[in-house]
Amino acid sequence: MRASIACSGRQRLGAACHGGAGSRRVPSIRILPDDIVDQIAAGEVVERPASVVKELIENALDAGARSLTIETEAGGVALIRVTDDGRGMSKADAELAIKRHATSKIQSIEDLSRIATLGFRGEALPSIASVSRFTLRTRDADSESATELRIDGGELKGTHEVGSAKGTSIEVRDLFYNVPARRKFLKSTATESAQVGDVCLRAALGDAGLRLVLIRDGKRAKELLPCTDVSQRARMLYPDDALNPVEGSRDGLQIRAMLSPPERARSGATQLHVYVNGRPVRDRALSRAIAFGYGSLLSGGKYPVGALWLAVDPARVDVNVHPQKAEVRFANSRDVLDTLTRIVASSLGTSAFRGPPRAPVAESPSDAEEAPVAFLKRDPSFWNDRLGGAMGPRSEDVPYPIAGAGVPFAEDAFAVPGAGVTDVLRDAAGDPLTQTSRLRFVAQVRKMFLLCESERGLVILDQHAADERVRFDRLARAYHARSVPSQRLLLPERVELAASDVALLAESEEAIAGLGLELAALGETTIAVRAVPALVARASPGTLIRDLVAELGRDGARAFGDRIDRVLATMACHGSVRSGDLLSPQEAEALLRSLDTVEHFAGHCPHGRPILYELPWPELERRVGR
Repeated sequence: MRASIACSGRQRLGAACHGGAGSRRVPSIRILPDDIVDQIAAGEVVERPASVVKELIENALDAGARSLTIETEAGGVALIRVTDDGRGMSKADAELAIKRHATSKIQSIEDLSRIATLGFRGEALPSIASVSRFTLRTRDADSESATELRIDGGELKGTHEVGSAKGTSIEVRDLFYNVPARRKFLKSTATESAQVGDVCLRAALGDAGLRLVLIRDGKRAKELLPCTDVSQRARMLYPDDALNPVEGSRDGLQIRAMLSPPERARSGATQLHVYVNGRPVRDRALSRAIAFGYGSLLSGGKYPVGALWLAVDPARVDVNVHPQKAEVRFANSRDVLDTLTRIVASSLGTSAFRGPPRAPVAESPSDAEEAPVAFLKRDPSFWNDRLGGAMGPRSEDVPYPIAGAGVPFAEDAFAVPGAGVTDVLRDAAGDPLTQTSRLRFVAQVRKMFLLCESERGLVILDQHAADERVRFDRLARAYHARSVPSQRLLLPERVELAASDVALLAESEEAIAGLGLELAALGETTIAVRAVPALVARASPGTLIRDLVAELGRDGARAFGDRIDRVLATMACHGSVRSGDLLSPQEAEALLRSLDTVEHFAGHCPHGRPILYELPWPELERRVGR
């Protein structure tokens, strides 16, 4: 019975495929009409009102516009009008511009391999016009009058001569009026308006010299005036995120960024804007490469706020891989991502890609990646806002005792040559900024904070975060110098792990030994810990090893060297003074002195928490009514 049913099923299937009796007749292949082709193309290019705004802004920028006005009603569904002061078009060019695949951006197949404009496909205008009531008004410098074209649903309704200033104005009304199914996928008016605002923000971030005005439902919602450079623009758009500059170049790749400190990071990369040759792109790999540059300062899934501008030879990047031109593909993507991470890490002072200490000051912009903290000399506002005041000479690099640690070690145990923070941080006049060693220790509060006094105000330090940062720096320098001192345990400690974790440790055996850890496998699921780094000898060996395994396994195939900063941060955390530990005044002062020896100190512990907070005297006096 089952066989006959299966056979009859196959017979019906065969009949349908071959046009047998009783089957539905398969239509013959034919070329689609132009109006259907236009709507299919519109489905790829025009996803929502923000997609229309993006395409029109890119066309305006390619035409040399320096001033843009974007007007929307009902989130862009009822009206989108983009007016620019660009070159404009003649009547002949305007009539061609509304035809599919008509463009001035490329002329030969070779041009596709070196695209330097934002647009090039020649699909945007006809696609938008096919799903809206569309009006194009434009005039170039050689024309006495402007040309106006009106199109409804892809059908040209008329061409007229009108009066208008030089430039182009495009009006899009009743978006998707002839494709009602598409309107069902749109969100609320507020959401669509927010999406349009994001497009405008990305356009302004990509072009510092652009004046941009956004008008929503007849009210001016935003006006961005031209800036001197993209750094100023980024600070204008993110005034509360304390963006810091990152610069570097290597192997033909030029990188400039304005990135937030780690405590301002957010889940997801929606507020991290990436540009490739001026083109805004959505690229998860590039965003992850930036986050990797923060090392242990950012936990998984966190991304900094800000923007990154990447310049590369157009021949080395393919922008023709996405209908909305929102993605790119590099000829050597692995090298690009590695270079990006290294430059960000070097500028931020994270250890993962830093290697042995380098000279602190770059002689030219091309040397920026060889000078991890040179940008701090150019922009000292971060430190002016936090420490400020007079400084003396750099304090000595002397390890300090911690209450309860019970682990003495030689003063030169970590004497790896390198620049301390005071060697590179100077104010606009060239004078050094305040050293933490110059702070006057006042008291320990709640066995958690160190209350100090500077010339500018009260400074409060998190004792655990500060100690963790010092130990992390010394571990990192010793690791890169291959000289991490170990302390043997009187009795090896057995640690039970999963078999896969034991295998993971075995795969990185040589690198782990370089951390000052001495491990031995006692079976498939047991590890013996025989020695630990001297700096973290107070930590529980079992906890240390389990957290080490967790760090090694959290990033999949990333190389050990790419994760070493998080490993070192975990070790430093376990070996540091804890909240609740009582510090003597001498120990507190030694901790303040030791912070001055930290390389690339940026005011954060290796896990991204701020180490210090300053309350200026004027603010304190204001609060108490003085």
